[in-house]
Amino acid sequence: MGTPPRLRVPRLRSSAIALAGALACALCAATPLQVSVLDKDGQPVVDAVVVVATASKASPARPLPREVTISQEKMRFVPAVSLVAVGAKARFVNNDPWEHHVRASAAGVMQFDAGPAGGFELMIAAKPEGKPGKVADATFEKAGAVLLGCHLHNSMRGHVYVSDSPWAALTGMDGLATIDVPEGAASVKVWHADQLIDIAPLQVMLGDAPAKATLQLNVVPRRKRI
Repeated sequence: MGTPPRLRVPRLRSSAIALAGALACALCAATPLQVSVLDKDGQPVVDAVVVVATASKASPARPLPREVTISQEKMRFVPAVSLVAVGAKARFVNNDPWEHHVRASAAGVMQFDAGPAGGFELMIAAKPEGKPGKVADATFEKAGAVLLGCHLHNSMRGHVYVSDSPWAALTGMDGLATIDVPEGAASVKVWHADQLIDIAPLQVMLGDAPAKATLQLNVVPRRKRI
């Protein structure tokens, strides 16, 4: 019997190996940053958006959503605040037995604007009894906070924060948001629907150990309607 043929395994080029290593580093070299957001009285704030800006070109292990579903229930937007990436698509679902609108404009604008500011207006029919709610779709193409309202029901308010940084998160009931951020210099800012005056960003230097930061609003957010 002859010598069995050798199994030839193709070698990875050095450039491919370097690229694989760079991608691995981009995903693993991140530091947990825990940000606490407090109100004017020092109490934890829920649904505050924490955004971290960094010069790193790394990609986060958990990218921001590019699709979101926002329901209209009991004359409320649910969730009241959504956090998405630029270009995210939203599906609005009317689960109320009456017609709703979705009017969107940049948060902080005194009136809804469907013009150059990038706003839009949708009309969603009432939910038929015993059937799924009616839907309408939209795309958030510009970064920043978006105010949602209803032309027919002025009390309805919701917000979508469109982040151009992939390093962003919403605070929970404890007022905390934890984001895995690449090492190095970073700028941390907070946005909240009731905070009308921007708070100066916090400059931090992140190493290889978990870090903490605190940002405080100069308002006490209004209680949400249940």
